Order: sequence, then structure tokens, then C-alpha cells
Amino acid sequence: MQPEKVTRRDFVKGLAAGIAGVTGLKTIIPGTGGTAALAQNKRPPLPTQFQIACMTLPYSAFPLKRALEGIKAAGYRYVAWGTSHQEEGKSVPVMPVEAPPPRAKELAQQCRDLGLEPVLMFSGISPDNPKGYEVLARRVEQAAAAGIGQVLTFSGTRGGDRKAFVETLKKLGPICRDHRVMIVVKQHGGLTASGELCLAIIRDVGEDWIKINYDAGNVMDYLDIDPIPDLRKCASEVRSFCIKDHRNFPRDEDCGPGFGEIDHYKLLYEVAWTGLTIPLCCENISAPLLPRPKTPEGIDALARRAREFLETVIAGLHSLPPKS
Repeated sequence: MQPEKVTRRDFVKGLAAGIAGVTGLKTIIPGTGGTAALAQNKRPPLPTQFQIACMTLPYSAFPLKRALEGIKAAGYRYVAWGTSHQEEGKSVPVMPVEAPPPRAKELAQQCRDLGLEPVLMFSGISPDNPKGYEVLARRVEQAAAAGIGQVLTFSGTRGGDRKAFVETLKKLGPICRDHRVMIVVKQHGGLTASGELCLAIIRDVGEDWIKINYDAGNVMDYLDIDPIPDLRKCASEVRSFCIKDHRNFPRDEDCGPGFGEIDHYKLLYEVAWTGLTIPLCCENISAPLLPRPKTPEGIDALARRAREFLETVIAGLHSLPPKS
């Protein structure tokens, strides 16, 4: 009896099946997945959905209504609520702490009527403040009513009570989960001076709805270090950015993205393939060395430039092969 003829295809199939049997991997035939799929047996990473937002903060010298109109005119689809605005000669909070949740819902609707989706709001308090829990819980309720996904917090610039900071965030975890609102902790000197310090806090808190906001400008400003290596240490827990750049020369100052010394291609590359939705909230859009604009139209122009710069960076990064 003649032995059965073994074709090259049969041999390859048998070899693949043997490898799968030894390693426990899914059988992969050449041409249907390649060696990378054989080695990893997982889908390629998905691009991050960046939401380029402008904070109302750069418009703080003008009424909130004009800020929202300017942000929309500058081409943004997303907005982040700042802290206060000049209304008839006095400073008025964007959203007072004591305001009931329906008021936040009303302001969010005003934003949406203009074509702006609110994505983040300031808390205005550090978790280790004696009123930290009370205020942050109220902010979460306001954000939930407004359909805002993130509330921003950070420590004071001169240290603080780390134990109280962590314990307050732990207590807030269930409230965030119930309202589906995330509290994000950003770099602001003190307990939260770096992404690495924020990461340690987040890990001690251990709550899925407490994550990190990354502010590269603050890291460079307060610590005088390149923020890129710092971001790499905590990138897996970053869920949003406060966008500001920084220069040490010819003058030490914060500025708009692309005007400073921070490489935003390197910065955003670290989180360009997470598959997550990550807001990029422009906090500082000013030009170095020059006085801030005296008119809202001048701010509109800077806001537009910041958006266009970030759009260009993101388009370029997403033209590259996925970050593994």
C-alpha cells in the first residue's frame, strides 16, 4: 500500500495545529492573520477618540454667553466649564457650588443649543479640604444633571493632607459610579505635582471612577521637567488633558499648545491608541511674550489656532501605525 501523498498545504496546516496544541494559541493559517496574530491572538489597538474642547477660562474677563459664542465661532464642538466670568462688572461663578442640579442641566442645554457639548467642569476644591467631600459630591450631582462626564480636582500647590485626600476620593467612588461621572485628578503642585504622584494616589484610592487628568504645562512649570517621561508612568490611567504649553525661554510662562517647549506629538502619542474617548481641554491659549487680548475677538483667534494645531497633531499621529 502506497503512503498517502502529503501536500505542502497539508504540511503547513499540520505544523500550525501542532504549534497551537503546544502553546494553547488559536490555529492560524498563513495569510489569515500572520505571525503577530499567532503570537498575541488579540485585536490591534483602536485609535483614541480625542474631544478637542476649549475651556471658558480664557474668556474669564468677558461674560459667559460671549465665551460660549466665541468657542463655537472658533470651530469647537466641545466645551469645558471654567470657574468665573465678568458679568456686569462683577465676577460670577460659572456654576455656584450651592446651585441645584437643574441649574447645571439648564446651562448644559444652553451649550447644546449653540452646538457645544460640555465634557468637563471644575470642582473648585481639593479633596483634602474640610469641605472636600461635600463640595465634590455636589459637583458630581451637578455634572450628572448636565450630562458632563468629568469633574476636575487637584491639590493645593504647597502640599496637603494626603491621607484625607485619598480617603475623600474613596468615599466619593460609589457616588461617582452611581451617577456615572468620573472625578479626574490633575497635576497642580503639592500632593499632585506630577503624574507619578497622581498615579500613586489613584492606586491607593482604588476606584474605577477616579482617574487622572494630565496637565503637561503644570508639570513643566512647577517641576521644571520634561512631562513626557512622567506621562508614560501614568498614561494607562489618564482620561483627559488640561491643555497648556510652557516656555522657559525667553521667559518662564505658560502659553497655548504649540507655542511652548512641550512636544505635543510625543505627548499625545502616549495615549493615541487607547480606544477610549479622551477630552483635550484647552486651558491656556495665550501667545508667549505678548499681552493677552483686550477683546473677545482676539481670544477667538487664539482659540481657533489652538484647535487647528491639535487637530493637525492628532491627524498626523493617527496616520502612523498603532502604538503597541
